[in-house]
Amino acid sequence: MTEAFRLSGLVKRYGAVLAVDRVAMTVARGEVVALLGPNGAGKSTTIDLLLGLITPDEGQVQVFGGSPRAALDSGRMAAMVQNGFLLRDLTPAELVELHRSMFAEPLPVAEIYARAGIGDFAGRRCGKLSGGQLQRVRHAVALAGDPELLVLDEPTAALDVDARRSFWASMREFAGSGRTVLFATHYLTEAEDYADRVVLMRQGNVVADGPVAQVRAKVTGRTLRAIVPGADEWALSALEGVASARVQGDRAELTCADSDRTIRALLREFPAASAIEITAAGLEEAFLALTADAQEVPR
Repeated sequence: MTEAFRLSGLVKRYGAVLAVDRVAMTVARGEVVALLGPNGAGKSTTIDLLLGLITPDEGQVQVFGGSPRAALDSGRMAAMVQNGFLLRDLTPAELVELHRSMFAEPLPVAEIYARAGIGDFAGRRCGKLSGGQLQRVRHAVALAGDPELLVLDEPTAALDVDARRSFWASMREFAGSGRTVLFATHYLTEAEDYADRVVLMRQGNVVADGPVAQVRAKVTGRTLRAIVPGADEWALSALEGVASARVQGDRAELTCADSDRTIRALLREFPAASAIEITAAGLEEAFLALTADAQEVPR
């Protein structure tokens, strides 16, 4: 079987609120998939449905061809959630051993420590650890059963820059062995840098699904940045091809429907303009455009 999991027509209601509306998604083994969307888009509800923590009102969840519960019990699927509870009086070493004892073929302790980076504080009580260290412990616990599918909800919250880099290097190595990662994040640069595929949700619906470049291509236009002495937003907004303008000091950022027309108009009206840079729409621009006018619903 090449599929890690399949979500088919998932619907979840909370009273009158439709939190997840006909969500369908198939993820293959070895993929690293980013689940994105504004608060209330339905990301966390979708993850809870995948993990079997809640039951869909309609639709079906299949993980490795079976139920989420079977995948969790066997250790084939594991989750790392941002606010996952950890017993304050236990040490990371004790928690790892506790979780390893639940599975027939757990990941070796040394490999768990290395992948999660908890070796330096494995003997300290969790109540004495920082937020970033606790997040690493959650990572270690999720790895205990040697899962084939790892589901992550805001996995790098509270981690510093170096720890984030190490975490994603570990995830790339994890996926490189044919395993699968699904992660929800608000850090769009992480999705752009590390995901093979992006699934973007809005108001309980999937509004974009594909490689990062494909999702970015859904948004037309380019961004022109330049140093433009003496210019104001009104004057720049009036240039040909400009959809919007933003000025901070002498630095201008123009969103352009036609960047070729804009650059000619800019140099004609502001010949002192310098350090001109034109870029295609990034994932952040695509995110903002595709989730515009989203109304928040409970996650």
